[in-house]
Amino acid sequence: MTIQIGRVLPDAELAVIDGAVPDVRRQRTVELFGGRKVVLFAVPGAFTPTCSERHLPGYVAKFNAFRARGLDVFCLAVNDAYVMKAWAAAQHVPPGLLMLADGDAAFTRALGLAFEGSMGVRSRRAALYAEDGVLRQLHVEAPGEFRVSSAEAMLEAVGAA
Repeated sequence: MTIQIGRVLPDAELAVIDGAVPDVRRQRTVELFGGRKVVLFAVPGAFTPTCSERHLPGYVAKFNAFRARGLDVFCLAVNDAYVMKAWAAAQHVPPGLLMLADGDAAFTRALGLAFEGSMGVRSRRAALYAEDGVLRQLHVEAPGEFRVSSAEAMLEAVGAA
């Protein structure tokens, strides 16, 4: 079951990659989302075509627009932390756009976004907006689509928030 609007985001430990910090760190989601306004976008996998050609690059390009609105931006994938770190470097992810590795899919499952794909458990393509750890908006893509979770769509969606 997918998490409902108004609910507190589930607590899980994730590996966090930030270009401003050379090391991968582990942090609980309650700490990551607490006291912040966050747009989190979830992708099926690092280095996959749509994720690498459109999804992540859109957020990289629009990162300053999100920051100008006082929003933090996080990217979530069911991948190893070092794969996420390499993908961030390859995509020129700016410091401050946090890459979250959910290696065992615990957070993704708790959000209700997990699916079984050809490469094992993955996240559905989605984006959410949370304030102080409480879900305010959730936009989940239909299989094979890329519209409602794009950077442009989320900038428009949170403009009304």
